[in-house]
Order: sequence, then structure tokens, then C-alpha cells
Amino acid sequence: MAFHRITPAESGREDVYRHFMEDAPCTYNFTAETDVTHLRTAAKARGAKFFPALLHCITASVNAFCEFRMSFDAEGQLGYYDSVDPCYTVFHENAKRFSDVWTKFDGDFDVFYARYCEDMRQYGGAEMKPSKPYEGENLFNVSCIPWASFTGFDLNLQKGYRWLPPIFTVGKYFEREGMLVLPLAVRVHHAVCDGYHVALFLQDLQRRMDTF
Repeated sequence: MAFHRITPAESGREDVYRHFMEDAPCTYNFTAETDVTHLRTAAKARGAKFFPALLHCITASVNAFCEFRMSFDAEGQLGYYDSVDPCYTVFHENAKRFSDVWTKFDGDFDVFYARYCEDMRQYGGAEMKPSKPYEGENLFNVSCIPWASFTGFDLNLQKGYRWLPPIFTVGKYFEREGMLVLPLAVRVHHAVCDGYHVALFLQDLQRRMDTF
């Protein structure tokens, strides 16, 4: 997938980029409650599992915003990918451990779901298996904690001030007044993504889940 180099000036936010990358390096975590009532019902009606339906919606929204596709290339140059694919954690019940699996994204859910199912066939299951080998750098991470809900989630990376792609953490959904509520945390870098962009992303994600 093509990587397009840009300068901080070309990004249209050079002063903000310099401030949050050099003067005051800053990342932040944002936790929101999302309504997955329709998404779960619609996925079930299509004979699909809930998580890959959610994963498809998240990835489609990530790809809709350049701010969520920003990264550095191998030479440390700022830029963005044409599109990115989700890399998500898979829990192996017998080993009580996780491995990483990524699935190539497609805007057509049926195509994406078929790819997801094949990846699960090869790399999922109760027995511990190795992570799926990476074939590129255009990935963003999604972790899932299906055993517990949360109202806040703080993710700390030792080298996080040079990590631009968003990182998502999904919690256990619960029922509230007839609505299924799912906590979703996103970790972003302030140099390339403000709270405004996170809010736009969440609005877009909710729309996709409501019309799945």
C-alpha cells in the first residue's frame, strides 16, 4: 500500500505538530460509550459474528480520516497510507495467551468477513498459535477485553511519542435501558490528531454501526 510523505507544513498544522512532537510530546487516551444495538442484531441476521462486524466498522472509519492513517516510514519521514488494515488480538483459551492476527481490509463486508474467517481458521482456536506474519507496515492495532467493561482505559507505550497510528481497546458490551453499550478506548498522538478528529471519528463510527 502506498505511503505518501508529507512535511509538517503540508499537513496544515505545522505549529501544532512541532509543539506536540518536540516541545511537549503528547499522546492521549479517549474512552467513549458506543451504541452497538443495531450492529449486533444486523450481524446476527447476516449470520456473521459480532467482533468482525465491529472490526469492519472501525476500520472503515479509520480509513475515512487521514489523521488516523498517519505514520513514519522506515527512514523516519512523516506521511500517511492510502489505506490501513486492522491488526487485532486473538485469545487462545487453552494457553490463556494472545497472538496477533491482521486481516486485509475491504469495503465490502462479505469480502472482509471471508478473509477474517480464513485468518481465524489458520491462526485462531483454543491452542496457542504464532502470530500471523506481517506483510506490510500499514496496520493499526485493536485489542479486545470481552470479559470486562470499563469507563476509562489508559495505555502507556515506552516509545509511544514516536507512534502515530491509533490503538483501540474494546471492552465488554452491556445493556442499559434496552440499548447495548460498548466501551471503546482510542489512543492517539496529539501531534497529528486532536480531540476534534476523535469526535468526528466516533460520529462516523456510530453512523456506520447504525446502518450496518
